[in-house]
Amino acid sequence: MTRSPLSAPDRAVDHALAQLSASMKFLLEVTPVNAADVRAEFLDGDVTEPVFTYRELEVEPEVVVEQLAAIDIGSVEDTTLAHLLRAKHREMELQLEMLRARDTDDFLGLSIELYGGVSPALREQAESVLEAVPSAETRGASLDAEEFLELALAEIGHYREQDPEIEMHAEIRPDVNGVMVSGDTLLIGTEASVQRARAEGLLHHEVGTHLVTQVNGAAQLVKVLGTGLAGYDETQEGLAVLAEVACGGLTAFRLRQLAGRVVTVHRLVAGASFSQAHGGLLEAGFPRGSAFNTVMRVYRAGGMTKDAIYLRGLVDLLAHLREGGSLDLLWRGKFSLDDLPLIAELDEKGALLPARLIPRYLADPAAVRRIELAATTNELSTLLGGVS
Repeated sequence: MTRSPLSAPDRAVDHALAQLSASMKFLLEVTPVNAADVRAEFLDGDVTEPVFTYRELEVEPEVVVEQLAAIDIGSVEDTTLAHLLRAKHREMELQLEMLRARDTDDFLGLSIELYGGVSPALREQAESVLEAVPSAETRGASLDAEEFLELALAEIGHYREQDPEIEMHAEIRPDVNGVMVSGDTLLIGTEASVQRARAEGLLHHEVGTHLVTQVNGAAQLVKVLGTGLAGYDETQEGLAVLAEVACGGLTAFRLRQLAGRVVTVHRLVAGASFSQAHGGLLEAGFPRGSAFNTVMRVYRAGGMTKDAIYLRGLVDLLAHLREGGSLDLLWRGKFSLDDLPLIAELDEKGALLPARLIPRYLADPAAVRRIELAATTNELSTLLGGVS
């Protein structure tokens, strides 16, 4: 076993926080379980303001609040680790407040505190994408849940060639919408449909980024790097979209989707109704069903501003690369680009281990070149590489 330069008491606090964080399935808890039925009713004109239902909470927020309060972050002696754990502790407090406020008027304000809103600059970039990238495109052939699961398992198999001992899984779940990662598992909704042209990009997004960094983070001496430090989502999603760019799988539809999420978050915060937000996307050329899915993701549980972070994370990562930054440390676990200097300090102290896995696309010179080219542009519409 590798000896850590961090003290045993400091590591005990880290482990306790990581275990508690892993027990919370936050995104699942705020995802509607009746989205497919409501979608059909909305598109048929039977309802104008959808009402979503959610699964019963797997954790009791009041109990977890007490467990969280019992973790003494103030006792951590290493100043770098203490800063990181203190921020994570506050993030978990916010998530618990959001679960208690699920589907109420209080949820949106907490979401803005956790994920931020939409800056004028980000909104301008999103609107520029919607103007510059044509909306007319055919959907093309699609894969159903079973077909995509087969591809996902094959992709996981490639990573097991790097390390046969990794914990990385994929399964189909009836209580999931679309495709998402929870812990070390890729979850695919029973009714999920993935454009064949999008499949490779989605695999590199979900498996090659989210699961790879989960495996690498879980193997670290600092265990919270596996469950994710505070604010990690934005950089994670930026990395995941960058993976789509790298493999040439960022389609016009996908880039418009990310831009549509940003303008929808802006409309949510500005007070627009579900129907008004949906209408705004229709005016921008989105198909009715796709527009519903985007608005549902943003308006769920009372208002999730998280969906603005995909484009924002990509923009920030491209700026990081443009300024001479590297992606190397970002594969070690789940953390924010803002915390990169602190992660580098931990690495210099010997508190980090090498990454067990490296994203598979980085072995492709063409993918590396696409990333290099992406870092030279300020025009997001030039990042397109996939077939629509």
